[in-house]
Amino acid sequence: MRGRHILGVIGVVAVAIVALLVFAWRPAIAPITPPPSSSFPSELVATGETLARAGNCIECHTAPGGAPNAGGKSLYRRAGTFYSTNITPDPETGIGTWSEAAFTRALREGVSRDGAHLFPSFPYVHYTLLTDADIRALYAYFMTQPPVKAPNRPNTLYFPLDVRPLQVLWKIPFFTPGPYRPDLRRDPRWNRGAYLAEALAACGVCHTDRNLLGAQQGGHPHAGAPIDGWYATSLDISPSPARWTEEEFFTFLRHGDSPPHGVALGPMRSVVRNLSGLSDEDLQAMATYFVSLNTPSGAPLEPKIARALSPVPPTTEKQRAGHKLYMENCASCHGAPGSAPPVARSPLGLSEALWNPYRAYNLVLTILDGIDGRDGLPGNMPGFRDKFSDDDIEALAIYLRTSYTTMPIWGLLAERIKIARNDPVPLP
Repeated sequence: MRGRHILGVIGVVAVAIVALLVFAWRPAIAPITPPPSSSFPSELVATGETLARAGNCIECHTAPGGAPNAGGKSLYRRAGTFYSTNITPDPETGIGTWSEAAFTRALREGVSRDGAHLFPSFPYVHYTLLTDADIRALYAYFMTQPPVKAPNRPNTLYFPLDVRPLQVLWKIPFFTPGPYRPDLRRDPRWNRGAYLAEALAACGVCHTDRNLLGAQQGGHPHAGAPIDGWYATSLDISPSPARWTEEEFFTFLRHGDSPPHGVALGPMRSVVRNLSGLSDEDLQAMATYFVSLNTPSGAPLEPKIARALSPVPPTTEKQRAGHKLYMENCASCHGAPGSAPPVARSPLGLSEALWNPYRAYNLVLTILDGIDGRDGLPGNMPGFRDKFSDDDIEALAIYLRTSYTTMPIWGLLAERIKIARNDPVPLP
């Protein structure tokens, strides 16, 4: 009897596996001979390059020191490590044999040319919203770039998350295919900004946290999330008491700096560079969209702003140690407490890095490594990795947090500092 039960279970499992494979099956799209670059209009290729940069395609598919678009860049997620693929037109290791239909299916449905389901680390949940015209321009750009022979590096995922047919089950609750549909309650400028933010730039990839299955958390879009060792700040309700205006947000997207909000930090600096090809009109539309998400929390801002601009004196030994470090190393640029900054353009007390309710990542990493203005964006701050001990950074962070904000000290601060110093990608 027991043997029959075991055989029955095996039979049920086998039927389930076959059913899954049948349900997940997608046909391969026939390969093509790579078309000559001259077959694509130069204007279409130029538009595609602008879109590819704004969509961070080149950024994600280029490994440090590697050939553009040849893949190999690592992306850390809870499920494991993903590596971006080669999207140059090399016919053996890239997408040289992909037709426009195959390219479109990958973006619209998350399915490769050979019929394999793509992992959601490739943000097809956003790219499905792209228009046919923008997909066509992107295809023209990638198919006219120099081909690079670079085999794709295998992902290192935990079983069974590495089983591609299972991705079809992931798509059922977390993926709705189809191009962007304008919100008829909103004007064309808002809808243009929403399209650029949600479809092309895929801002939610960084600014929206993920659940245990790797999907962006529903109901909390753009609420902030850890990414590449940093914390992509909330875009729906700014943690800083300095609320964004549309003009300030536009200036930040265009130049990477917008008083009183400060300069772009970490990965956001490359995002600003990648958006530089978009028109002022497009960036203004994105600003309109994001500022519309900054809904008031209902709590009065005046006490927070007062604290940010007139910090309270230190009272504990740790705070006094941090204050001493600040006066000796930071005040010459950021100003003495309560005074206007002589060099920095924005008041330190309004920095979102100080007001972030969940993580000290951005503040700690900025103290450690500074801001490298050599990338062409505003901001030039030395790093203190070799000058400050972990205890020094903790004291400075506690002083800034308790004196300039009304927020409690971050939990696990000492542990986070050790991770940030020793690991280029701290865990959430």
